[in-house]
Amino acid sequence: MTFNSIAFVAAETEAAKAALTRLQARYPHVPPEEADLIVALGGDGFMLETLHRFVERRVPIYGMNRGSVGFLMNVYREHGLIERLSKAEEVILHPLRMKARTSSGEEVEALAINEVSLLRETRQAAKLRIRIDGKIRMDELICDGILLSTPAGSTAYNLSAHGPIIPLGAGIAALTPISAFRPRRWRGALLPHTAKVVFEILESDKRPVSAVADYTEARDVVEVEVREDRSCDLFMLFDPEHNLEERIITEQFLP
Repeated sequence: MTFNSIAFVAAETEAAKAALTRLQARYPHVPPEEADLIVALGGDGFMLETLHRFVERRVPIYGMNRGSVGFLMNVYREHGLIERLSKAEEVILHPLRMKARTSSGEEVEALAINEVSLLRETRQAAKLRIRIDGKIRMDELICDGILLSTPAGSTAYNLSAHGPIIPLGAGIAALTPISAFRPRRWRGALLPHTAKVVFEILESDKRPVSAVADYTEARDVVEVEVREDRSCDLFMLFDPEHNLEERIITEQFLP
């Protein structure tokens, strides 16, 4: 990895802010708007925020864990950072693009690096119809919700909802129900990454549903379209000995 200038950004936690102060005192740096490489200090949530924040700049982002899980982050070490950055391996991610239409006619569009999830808003279960590439694949799903996950997000909410872990190069996305009631035994589906998925909310007045793309939420949706945005590239950097592909494989063998 070659670069001329780096910037540091940090989450609003004491650990992240303390690391920011130490690293800025130790290494030459520029403002994030001028850097051609950004070092993000925090947890997975902050990495997602940073990727969203700089999506238009198309600069690589190297995360160091100052949070809890840190699945998307490298190990935090203050020494040898420039050497680590020069040896880092690049992973290119393509996010999902959500287009949601609400009951008031508002249209909400957002990117999702991890997943787009539909969630019931009240005690009433959601009723959904699922179209894939224009064909109805499920006429009615009664559930707490459903999500469409990228490979990078497959170990996040998707895994908690008992969805599959997906290797980065697999070229597929995971469609995973959340507490499906009918059909009770349906466990989801693996779809080609090119698929266009449309969720139609049935009985939306009685059973309101929200749609969330990472952390952008649209309330009272009536229809949600989700597809991969191949025109959008996100660049992440990982240490060679612990890259994202290796983490996804390792996660499948944890007790």
